[in-house]
Amino acid sequence: MPAPDTHLATWPALDQRHPCDALLLGNGASRALWKPFGYFSLFEEAQRAGRKKGLAISDQALFKSLSTELFEPVLSALNTTVRANAALAINSTAPLNRYYSIKEALIHAVRTLHLPWPLMPATTLATLNQALRGYRNIYTSNYDLILPWAVQHAPQGFAELFDEQGFFDVRRTRSEGTRVLHLHGGLHLLKLPDGTTRQRSAESAELLDGFAVNIPGEVPLFVNEDRSDEKLRAIRHSDYLNWCLGQLAQESQGLCLFGQHLDNSDQHLVEAVRQARPRHLSIAIRPLGEASVINQQQHYIDRFGDLPATALHFFDASTHPLGLAELAIEVPTARR
Repeated sequence: MPAPDTHLATWPALDQRHPCDALLLGNGASRALWKPFGYFSLFEEAQRAGRKKGLAISDQALFKSLSTELFEPVLSALNTTVRANAALAINSTAPLNRYYSIKEALIHAVRTLHLPWPLMPATTLATLNQALRGYRNIYTSNYDLILPWAVQHAPQGFAELFDEQGFFDVRRTRSEGTRVLHLHGGLHLLKLPDGTTRQRSAESAELLDGFAVNIPGEVPLFVNEDRSDEKLRAIRHSDYLNWCLGQLAQESQGLCLFGQHLDNSDQHLVEAVRQARPRHLSIAIRPLGEASVINQQQHYIDRFGDLPATALHFFDASTHPLGLAELAIEVPTARR
């Protein structure tokens, strides 16, 4: 098992010696761009006491009864209840009201925390777009709109995994170009009652404002903060998310981890990488002092250091094109 080393390589030097054709992004990548993405829990944000448009007591009781902090299964359960009640000629007012109440709280929480489109510089989008093109597969556990915005900035060269009507089609997954796979869904994705997935077609500026505007029976498809087993259960109920996780479990070449802490709530992602047994892992580290570097390295060594065929390499996150300091967007005083 390798030992921690405070010396960190630069990304260009490491990538030249040990190239990676796949990238696994986590919340740290989005947080480096927009600090409010460092929120602890979207569920906690939505239930803050005393705030307008937050989760009502009866809404919170639903989450508790289903033993989850994920929005998608709660909204899906309410949708099923409304449809079943309608078929049985039972009054559906109560579950329908709860559906709209929870959805409104979710919309408000996301808009409170998310980077507003007008603050996103075109030069940043161009930089991100160019950096993403260097990979065959890009996996992200983030459900924000940074990657969809970056891809839409110049979509040529990125694989299209959804058909002309916006539905995920597994038969298109071998199309040419860089593939972007959202392991935990995204604000631009919707789940249908049968588990199929639809991608909203909209201009970049409209994706945030309209992310939860959908037809009856569809709910926003993203897996927010919760236990790993709850996340995995939600993933198994989605054709698209299940496929994405399966693809990660097959990444046997070089895989770069950037902004991806892989703590206990993402154990399902750790297991997918361990199953893949990539040739090497190139792992981004934020150099916040010698002790911090050692602790971060030990964290990944504990997770992957026992894989005999996988070499671990660590590099300075600020030297990667996605971690450049100049990409950070200043948060307006009113939003701090």
